[in-house]
Parts: sequence; C-alpha cells; structure tokens
Amino acid sequence: MGSTSDLRQGAVIKYNGDPCVILETSHRFMGRGSGFHQVKMRNLKTGRSFENKFRSSESIEFVRLEHREYQYLYNDGSSYIFMNSETYDQIPVEESLIGEASAFLRENDIAKIAFDDEEVISVELPAHVNLEVTETEPGVKGDTVSNTNKPATLETGAVVQVPLFVNVGDVIRVDTRSKAYIERVKK
Repeated sequence: MGSTSDLRQGAVIKYNGDPCVILETSHRFMGRGSGFHQVKMRNLKTGRSFENKFRSSESIEFVRLEHREYQYLYNDGSSYIFMNSETYDQIPVEESLIGEASAFLRENDIAKIAFDDEEVISVELPAHVNLEVTETEPGVKGDTVSNTNKPATLETGAVVQVPLFVNVGDVIRVDTRSKAYIERVKK
C-alpha cells in the first residue's frame, strides 16, 4: 500500500480490482481543507482511459508488474501465441491486449509482456519495426520534391502513408505507436 504522494506517471495501481497505469497526475488545492490528486489513468485490461480524484489522505494499492521478453510465433485465429525463448513455454494472448499495433507484428518478433502474477496484463511491441513494402503505386522521377503521400501495403498487411518515392520491395521503418512512416532503410 502507498499514499497519493507516491503517484507518478507510469506507476501501476489497483483501481476497482483492475490494474491501471497512471498517465498524468496533478496535485490541487481547493480553498479550505486538504487538497486532492487529479489522476488520468488507463485500465490495462480494457484499454479504457479515464480520470479520477484521490483525496490526499487516501491509501492506494500499487502493483508490481514483471516484464519478460517473449517471441511471437503465430496467430491461431482467436489469440496470438508467444514463446519464452529461455523456457520454451508458450502462452496465448488476446488481440485486445496488443491493440492496433498487432498489424505490425511478424513471426519471430520479440515483444515485452507484462505480468501480474501469471496473468498477462499488457504487450509492448518494439517502438520501431522495419517492414518491406509489398504493394504501392510506382514512384515517378521527380516525386522527391513534393510533400505528398500515398498508401503502401506492408508485408504484415498493414497500410501506412509513405512518400511518393517509396516503391515495392523497399524496406521502411514504421513507428508502431503512431503507425507512421519514419524513413526508408537500406537492406
């Protein structure tokens, strides 16, 4: 157990029985009486973000998550299967825990999985991945001057906006959080 003074961005607390990560926190005073902590947090099980007020004297249950690296093996239709590279144990993970970033997940990629005891709480993919462009309109000489984009389908099936000079077969770096093109990468 901890107090509201221990609330920090990135801390994980137990709220209404679910683990929630603190996104923002601020301490406020209201005229007379004690202040309160205004906290914006995200439920790690549902992914829903919300705000809550905690009185300064309130005690809070903090959760210690264990992070382990797992290798993505395959999708069996209902869940994603990951393997611990040291013990070769395989675990299923629901798509809702991975979110939209699953569009950038390739077989054999490494992800960090957070556990509360033995329950999977969240899956964190690498911030950037290098993927090959499998389908896009061909580039034309002189397209490097303008600042317009075109859609490109990547090897995982994800579609991102890329500059006009990117062609089929090019390898590009993509930010998995914003789903945005970063740069073209040499093979």
